[in-house]
Amino acid sequence: MRSEETSPLPAFDPSPARKTLEANLERVRGRIAAAARRAGRSPGDIRLVAVTKTVSAEVARLLVDLGQEELGESRVPVLEAKVARLGSDPPVWHFIGPLQRNKARKCVRHARYIHSVESERLLLHLDRVAGEEGVRPAVFLEVNLSGEETKHGVSPEGFGRLLDMAREARNLELLGLMTIAPFTDDMDLVRRVFAGLRNLQSEYCPDLPHLSMGMSHDLEIAVEEGATFVRVGTALFEGLRLFGGDT
Repeated sequence: MRSEETSPLPAFDPSPARKTLEANLERVRGRIAAAARRAGRSPGDIRLVAVTKTVSAEVARLLVDLGQEELGESRVPVLEAKVARLGSDPPVWHFIGPLQRNKARKCVRHARYIHSVESERLLLHLDRVAGEEGVRPAVFLEVNLSGEETKHGVSPEGFGRLLDMAREARNLELLGLMTIAPFTDDMDLVRRVFAGLRNLQSEYCPDLPHLSMGMSHDLEIAVEEGATFVRVGTALFEGLRLFGGDT
C-alpha cells in the first residue's frame, strides 16, 4: 500500500521567531519581577526555567542566544536529543516530568536538576545510578498537595519519610520541594496549594532554600507564595510559528 505523500517542511527562519521569543521572554520576566515586588522580594531571587518540550531544538537555541540558559524537558528521550543538538553548558537542563526508574540513568547524565522525585524507590534508584555515573544532580521532592489522582508526587502524609531518606542520599543534592497546582480559574485554590508547599518547607525543612512551583497561568501567585524556580512554557511561545519536529 502506497504511503501518503507529504510536502517537505519549509526551512526554519529564525528571524521572526527570535523577535517573538524576545518579546515573550521580556513579558514573562516582567510578570515575575512585578509579582516579586508585590511580595517584597527581589526579582533576582526567582529563576525562570523555560520549558521547551513543545518546540524544536532550533527554537530552544534561540532562547539560549537571548540569555535564557535554563531549559526544562519532561521526557528523557527528548532531553537526550536536545542535549545532542545544543549541549549542556549552556544551556543548563532541568528535568521536570514524571521519571521512570528505567530512564533514571540517562536522566542523570544530562539533567543538572531533577524536579520530580516523588517516591522512595525512585529516590534510592537515582542515588545509586548517580553514584555509578559519577554525577551529583540537584533534586526537588515533588509533593501532591492538590489531592488530584492525575497529579504525581508524594502525599503530605508520606512526605516526612521521603524527606528523611533524601537527606541521607550520598549522590544527590537536595535543594527543596516542588508541586503543581490544579489548572483552574479558582486562584484561591491555586494559592492554597502553593502556600501549602511553603508551609511544608517552613515546618519540616527550613534549611532547604528552594521551591519549584508556578507555570504560565499561575506564576504570579507562585512567586507571591515563595517560589524560587518557576517553570514556564506556553507563555514563552505564544504567537510563535514553529517549523520542524519536537527535538
